[in-house]
Amino acid sequence: MYNLRKIFSRQRRRIAGKLGNPRILMIHFHTLRHWKATMEYHRTRDILHVMQFLGHRNIKTTLRYTQLIAFADDEYTCRVADNVEQAKQLVESGFDYVTDIDGHKLFKKRK
Repeated sequence: MYNLRKIFSRQRRRIAGKLGNPRILMIHFHTLRHWKATMEYHRTRDILHVMQFLGHRNIKTTLRYTQLIAFADDEYTCRVADNVEQAKQLVESGFDYVTDIDGHKLFKKRK
């Protein structure tokens, strides 16, 4: 672990110097854990999933790791699939399955 940390620090200093950005020196392994937790929460919108993903026993610990994101501004594109082929095309183009209504499959994708 020490060797990996040493390599990480050396590369971080090299990149910060090359880009002329001293803020890069503030990035640590633990920073990446916070970033991953926040991105996982943004993707799933499920704080309990993130808690399990991080291996926490207490939700308060998980809340320290995630920057809770306001989802009010999210906009979606919605599509309806009438058959399996249409559903397959929607999934392949990045849409997420939502539910079935009257034999139609509803999909959504963030704009």
